[in-house]
Amino acid sequence: MSAVEPGAATSGLVERVKSILLKPSPTWDQIEAEPATTAGLFKNYAAILALIPAICGLIGGSLIGGAFGIKMPILFGLVSAVMGYVLNLVMVFVLGLIIDGLAPSFDGQKNQVQAMKLAVYSSTAGWIAGVFALLPIIGVLAILASLYGIYLLYLGLPKLMKSPPEKAFGYTAVTVIVAIILSFLITAATTLVGGLGLAGMGAAGALSSNTVQIGDKSVDLGKLEEASKQMEAAAKQMESGEGPEAIQPDVLKAYLPEAIAGYARTDLTTGSGGAAGMSGSQAEGVYTKGDAKIRLSVTDLGAAGALAGMASAFNMQSSSESNGKYEKVGKVDGRMTQESYDSATRHGQYSVLVGDRFMVAAEGEGASIDELKLAVAAIGPAKLEALSKG
Repeated sequence: MSAVEPGAATSGLVERVKSILLKPSPTWDQIEAEPATTAGLFKNYAAILALIPAICGLIGGSLIGGAFGIKMPILFGLVSAVMGYVLNLVMVFVLGLIIDGLAPSFDGQKNQVQAMKLAVYSSTAGWIAGVFALLPIIGVLAILASLYGIYLLYLGLPKLMKSPPEKAFGYTAVTVIVAIILSFLITAATTLVGGLGLAGMGAAGALSSNTVQIGDKSVDLGKLEEASKQMEAAAKQMESGEGPEAIQPDVLKAYLPEAIAGYARTDLTTGSGGAAGMSGSQAEGVYTKGDAKIRLSVTDLGAAGALAGMASAFNMQSSSESNGKYEKVGKVDGRMTQESYDSATRHGQYSVLVGDRFMVAAEGEGASIDELKLAVAAIGPAKLEALSKG
């Protein structure tokens, strides 16, 4: 029985989630042969898993708030969660139609049910990663985990749509472009409902030999192909349970200085965990200066750090500004960065992805964005890169 057909047990859904994430290649073979319907795929799988980011985002944004209790009004949070949930499912459905429509262009066979299987199951990583939304400061990890869906598509397209393996990369790249555009539309819609505003949405550009331009954002196809190979190796390690061990928390703790730009460290916590060949660890310090606070963390993504390699394929250079608030995504010294700041509340975040493995993040209340950047720099990104290669 298919894991998503009517009447399937919950345990079947859980096993399917585990298998598609940890053993994607043989699982696609199984999925290819399974009888299924579009209604069954959405009712018994997509509709359930898509609740994870919606509910966790609502709890994290409106009930828990950021590290210092900044919360979204519950009404806006609820409306945004509902809209995001519905539009998420719509996006997956439309993506399935597009995968089916593109099949002949890559010598594949049109089959709408198989295309819907691809759209639904390759979205699994993003839905599961929605749990990170419980703590907004680490929400960027959800973005990285979602990129694993690109690798899942890369493996599944030749198997389900019967396109030649040598055309899988091009098929994946075009599908990724469509997914990015759809994601932008969802972000625009949910942000508008939340009353936050969104600017600078660009139209998709044409394919070039190495880069796809989407407004002011681009996808480096060469890096995407290289990253997909890294993901394949990482997936095999996770499947065998032999993924690289995360750095011990006590080692990460040593990277947190006792003081930063006049802020004294007042609290220090560490933690680690892992399962099924994946492990991670984190050290976090709280720094205070009067009423101002900075929470600084360094997180080792362990085997899941291979997901970060997918992020380097996206040369994100974007910014938005409204009513004293701004957000930026880009690269500094070749590292992916994300920053946001509200001048009225003096609340901000700054994070850097280091060595395609470590996430260094600072969130502050009453601190300037320059102080947050100094806090991240105090970790010593270059030293972490050396650690990732060691």
